[in-house]
Amino acid sequence: MNTTLQEQLRSSSQTENITVEAIVNLFVATDYLRQRFDKVCAENGITHTQYNILRILKGAYPGGHPRCEIMVRMIERAPDTTRLLDRLEQQGLVERIRSEHDKRLSIARITPKGLDLLNNAAPRFNAVWDEISCKVSRAESMMLAEICEKLSDGNCKELRIDM
Repeated sequence: MNTTLQEQLRSSSQTENITVEAIVNLFVATDYLRQRFDKVCAENGITHTQYNILRILKGAYPGGHPRCEIMVRMIERAPDTTRLLDRLEQQGLVERIRSEHDKRLSIARITPKGLDLLNNAAPRFNAVWDEISCKVSRAESMMLAEICEKLSDGNCKELRIDM
């Protein structure tokens, strides 16, 4: 039997604020999705944060990005990006090239081994994407994307009082 998220969370039947309920539902859905993607990452010997870095560097291939640019592009901010890059470098998935002009600056690039890892993991990631896609229509996906953009914008353009 399917239950609603509200039932799963044992919330009262009268929600004080529908926005709070929606955000809690978003957190629950995010956790579900994270678990699905974490499983694929673990099967490939990396974390979701390391996957995110590899994904960013693949987009810049064959070039790379300095650490600060990787941090800006990350889905979830990670204060220990340097250590994450160290671990990826130790695994041979990333290489760092020091700048000749500024020894403090290094450019991280994905290696062929890192590209192979992403390419080999792609079918499993695609299966998760397909699973999600069959649950949500294209129109719902577009609406969700728009809502998420509004939530992450940081600006409150209108004040609403739900009654």
